[in-house]
Amino acid sequence: MNLEIIIQAIISGLSIGFVYALVSLGLTLIWGTMEIINFAHGDFLMLSMYGSFWFFTLFGIDPLISLPLVFLISFIFGVLVYKGVIKTILNRQMLSQVLATYGLGMVFQALALFFWSPNYRLIRGNFLKGTFRLGNISIGIPQFVTSVICIVAILALFYFLDKTKIGRAIKATTLNKDAAALVGINIEFIFTLVLGLGIALVGMAGSLLSNFYYIYPQVGALFGTLAYVVVAIGGFGSVQGALMGGLLLGLITSLTGVLINPAFKYAAAFLVYLIVVLIKPTGLKGW
Repeated sequence: MNLEIIIQAIISGLSIGFVYALVSLGLTLIWGTMEIINFAHGDFLMLSMYGSFWFFTLFGIDPLISLPLVFLISFIFGVLVYKGVIKTILNRQMLSQVLATYGLGMVFQALALFFWSPNYRLIRGNFLKGTFRLGNISIGIPQFVTSVICIVAILALFYFLDKTKIGRAIKATTLNKDAAALVGINIEFIFTLVLGLGIALVGMAGSLLSNFYYIYPQVGALFGTLAYVVVAIGGFGSVQGALMGGLLLGLITSLTGVLINPAFKYAAAFLVYLIVVLIKPTGLKGW
């Protein structure tokens, strides 16, 4: 097989891998801090994609311009969801948490179907379009810019968690909630912030995806499922693991599609996930 085709697949895999990582960072941050798996996570991505679509369609605001607004709205929505739903199920059995968040996702999908129909939508005429070439390698401008913004967002999150007082409080809460509370950390504030930030990150990913990906009510189910795979591979609660897992998943799906068959690309991803959890159940960077 032509080497250029392999390089093209690697570039494409890394591009979508950064999106997988950004989606998964919110999921692993919520799990690591609150020990709750948000089964509605992918549906928040779907809502943010529709948000970017309607900002563009109704008001002519390009997704690249509306990105900060979608991030802010997603953060506020995440805070409201925490106050209205998540807070009431935090100390309940895992099954209650799963059913509550899964049911919330179903509500979001049903509302999207009711208001916006099951039709596939695509933003056309936005800023990010076209391709550029490096020799015989073609790189989509939307995918390239999305990758750059994802990298900046991921680095900003790492800096926030490692270098700021609130970020260190989040990490302390993740390690031991009782000890964090004893030294004066407001656990309720941290939980509210983390849920809002986790949803804001997936909202950012959805806004970026809307530049080049089809928008429909079930789009969150695919990316939500892949986010669980990324988090399981990287290790629940590990933000570095989410980055590693996202890039690995992107490469696996892209190379499988080129070297074997596009129909098997997600099957290969789940096979790698199975191998990882059998060998190292805590994931590559898990505790």
